[in-house]
Amino acid sequence: MTTREQQFMQAAIEVAREGMNGGKGGPFGCVIVKGDEIVGKGCNSVLCNNDPTAHAEVMAIRDACKNLNSFQLTDCELYTSCEPCPMCLGAIYWARPKKVYFAANRYDAQDAGFDDSFIYKELVLPYQSRQIATTEFGREEAVKLFEEWGKLPGKVEY
Repeated sequence: MTTREQQFMQAAIEVAREGMNGGKGGPFGCVIVKGDEIVGKGCNSVLCNNDPTAHAEVMAIRDACKNLNSFQLTDCELYTSCEPCPMCLGAIYWARPKKVYFAANRYDAQDAGFDDSFIYKELVLPYQSRQIATTEFGREEAVKLFEEWGKLPGKVEY
């Protein structure tokens, strides 16, 4: 990697360290870059926000989208101190940056006590077989919402 990428990865690691030492949450940090400028930052803030979705990548995406006044991160790069978990990976795909860089991988995180492997296993199971009871009902009424959405004038596709 070039010095540029190393600089931004180091920034993500420093954001992780600051958040961890500040009692915000686990040792995870993320920066989002457009061109050569950091446009969003986030550290794991699960503990301080009492929010299980306040992972570093999600926090950085929220910050960057607010700063860019956009719900997508077109032409942005995401640097994160660890391989994104399934939730964060989903958020990243919805945000649509052009590239993701990560430092530690999911196995390094697992060794440190942050194990997401059960989620990867759950994702491929039929919903009736998952650990958290999941039941589908009310589908007909909910599908009508999609039909209404399809006819909505001026809707923004995303």
